[in-house]
Amino acid sequence: MDLKGLTQLFSLRDLRNAGLGLLVVLGGIGLSTLTYYAHLNGNSRLAGISAGISLIFVLLILIFVVPPLARNASKEASQLNLPFEFTAGGAVMLGLLMIVGFSAWSSGNNLLFLVISVLASSMVVGFFAGSLCLKKLDVKMRFPETIFAGQETSILVSIHNRKRIFSSYSVVAEVRGREREKSSVLEDLRKILPGRLAERFARAPIVRRTLSFFVQIPRNSSVENRSTHIFEHRGRFLIKDFELSTRFPFGFFRHRRRLAARETELLVFPKVEPLGGELESMPLDAGKLTSGKRGSGQDLLAMRDYQPNDDLRRIDWKATARSRSLMVREFAADDERRITIYFDTRVMPEARAKMTLRERIEAENAGRLTGEFPQFEAAVSQAASIAARYCNSGADVRLVIDRSEGEFGTGSLHLHECLRRLAVVQPIIDHEGVEPAPFDLERTFLDTPDSQNVLLTCRPAPDNPVGVQVISFC
Repeated sequence: MDLKGLTQLFSLRDLRNAGLGLLVVLGGIGLSTLTYYAHLNGNSRLAGISAGISLIFVLLILIFVVPPLARNASKEASQLNLPFEFTAGGAVMLGLLMIVGFSAWSSGNNLLFLVISVLASSMVVGFFAGSLCLKKLDVKMRFPETIFAGQETSILVSIHNRKRIFSSYSVVAEVRGREREKSSVLEDLRKILPGRLAERFARAPIVRRTLSFFVQIPRNSSVENRSTHIFEHRGRFLIKDFELSTRFPFGFFRHRRRLAARETELLVFPKVEPLGGELESMPLDAGKLTSGKRGSGQDLLAMRDYQPNDDLRRIDWKATARSRSLMVREFAADDERRITIYFDTRVMPEARAKMTLRERIEAENAGRLTGEFPQFEAAVSQAASIAARYCNSGADVRLVIDRSEGEFGTGSLHLHECLRRLAVVQPIIDHEGVEPAPFDLERTFLDTPDSQNVLLTCRPAPDNPVGVQVISFC
């Protein structure tokens, strides 16, 4: 166990709160023991003083100890398949029920018994009505084929109510899933904690996304809502199940029901933004070649005698005057434009955002760990923007990510394939600065001399052949 590394998991504030909580609990136990001892010895004055001070310690426990434990218990409970949970209103109602019940029992007042019966019946009716509301509901979700980070995405959510008598009210539909199978901080935790304990702390969190809210779902019918969502960052989202919840009718309970979903993987493409800086000055005809064949290009291939059905606009009148016969210009066909994008995923440790291990765990649980390497994320978006620009202009584009070489292609289908690869790419941290190059630059560039080459890298600009545009994103 690395004791030095443990300081990344616990801050001074955590240690202070833990020490204060332990001191308060031990003080309360000590005062309770003192009160009991004074009572046994007949020292009523000491017993009264210690009992009063112990009440102060109980109040301190309620302030400093109970809220953090309640928050952690709430987070753990959200991962479990519990059928219901108390809301804030339900907790207040339960407290009133206990206070009124104690008052009615101690005083024997019939009016208080009447009040407690109304409160209890409201709790019971609210519980069973909310539970009935979620029964026999089926959920379907449809989403577009392409989802881009930072852009509004329309999602269709449909709920079918199979109940023949009762309608359902105030239903919230959510989808649950994981963004990764294993936690990204697991290896770091294994360095400072035992294996089992590290896996316990580094479980990949369940991510919940709210789909839509349904005011009413009539009996034996379906309701479809269109909602707009914005996925903040790129990546994959593996759908596990749906969760329906309602606070109907009084809001004392939040009833929940999990529905199995067909396991589906959503891919969120990186942002495609207008190019700027060096990339904006790249001409759209970069990589255009002359094929040496006749065609409708702009480069002159040869001069020949005029033949019937030739386009009169191609007659070269100066050559005709010199040769005293009609001469026609022939142009070379332009070959397809080719662009090769090389993406080097190696990053230096200094490029990581300044976050402790504890902050990384909290960011992962909140679904914000993708911003751990902001410059890398900007480079991914840059590569996606270059690919989109040239694919949309009709050029042949190839994306090479480390040792994974893609094929040349054009059009929307090829662009989507490139974006799928960029959606799941992860940085490789070069701790020693001696990681081998992900591709042989000399060999790779020489294999494609007819292509315009763009290299995105975090490392210093390598010695590469002429004609390669190097863009450093660190």
